[in-house]
Amino acid sequence: MTARDSLLNTARFKAWEPLFWALAFAAPWGLSQHALIVNEIAIVALFGVSLDLVLGYAGIVSLGHAAFLGFGAYTAALFAKLVMPDPLVGLLVGTVAATGLGALCSMTILRGSDLTRLMVTLGMALILLELANKLDWLTGGADGLQGVVLGPVLGRFEFDLMGQTAAWYSLTVLLLLFVLARRLIHSPWGATLMAVRDNRLRAMAIGIHVHARLAVVYTVAAGMAGAAGALMAQTTGFASLDVFSLERSADVMLMLVIGGVGWLYGGVMGAVVFKLMHDVISSITPQYWTFWIGLFLVVLVLVGRERLIRPWTWFAKKGGAA
Repeated sequence: MTARDSLLNTARFKAWEPLFWALAFAAPWGLSQHALIVNEIAIVALFGVSLDLVLGYAGIVSLGHAAFLGFGAYTAALFAKLVMPDPLVGLLVGTVAATGLGALCSMTILRGSDLTRLMVTLGMALILLELANKLDWLTGGADGLQGVVLGPVLGRFEFDLMGQTAAWYSLTVLLLLFVLARRLIHSPWGATLMAVRDNRLRAMAIGIHVHARLAVVYTVAAGMAGAAGALMAQTTGFASLDVFSLERSADVMLMLVIGGVGWLYGGVMGAVVFKLMHDVISSITPQYWTFWIGLFLVVLVLVGRERLIRPWTWFAKKGGAA
């Protein structure tokens, strides 16, 4: 099998994947009372996929990925309040703004060690957090940006209180950007990106432009995180300082620990497990839900993710063979 055939085989959708997405899109209808949770899962799944691009496929460790989530959220919210309430245009504006910020910040992660990148990315999120807090005349400061009212999606689908429209809207954006990320990763360009991740010096020695690839993937991931932030602000009608917090970046890192890095579905699966655990455990014991999630992570590390998800892996392989 040639390298081209190998790439094409890897890029093909497996037999189980259409079923997975069909179930995801059926969830807001079949579980109408939980459509708001489905919407939250879709948004954090997109956020997780964006981090997996830089962590799992480029090897860039980041503790400030929430900077792009928050920037997209505030941009989309301000656009809806001050310019026009069209959700698709606002989503585009928020995504483009976060992409531009990612392109600017990508220059800061090209040099230094992993520790340096951790501090630089965290510092960027803290700077934006403080700016959003100080510019209270624009952002609402500690009270947040409230009263974000949106028009119907495509001029037809109004946002309902049950959250079904919001869930389908977020799932559609997630699927489109997931396919884009998948196409990018399973291309020859994506193969060279993984070569950079595995051995940067060897990649440079064979003529791969390392800095250009890291800058591009970081910029794309920032745009996807900004889209997740825009969806969050649009579907909740609110943007607060919380979107820039360290907890946001830490939570999405935990999702990748649960789902696995270097596998785009890891961000999606991790988001599903994390949000469902959060919702169920916090309803039982609101004060100690972090303890149980921490215990689950300890078990996951000690036992091994492969053993815990072996039945799913077997099903996925069977579906791929089919």
